[in-house]
Amino acid sequence: MKYADIKGLSNEQVKEEILKARKEALNLRFQRASGQLEKPSRIRELRRDIARLKTAQSAAKNAK
Repeated sequence: MKYADIKGLSNEQVKEEILKARKEALNLRFQRASGQLEKPSRIRELRRDIARLKTAQSAAKNAK
C-alpha cells in the first residue's frame, strides 16, 4: 500500500486497515511457526504498511 493511497482514506478507514493488517500479520506468524509460510517477504511488507498507516494516522491527528 502506497502512502498516496493512504492519504485519501478517512481516519476510520485507516483504523480498519491497521486492524486488518495486524490480523494478517498474526496469521503469517502462525504460518511461519508451523512451516507453512509460502511468501516470507509478505511479513516485511505488512510491517511497513502498518508503519505507513500509523504515520498517516498521527499526521492526521497533528493536523487538527
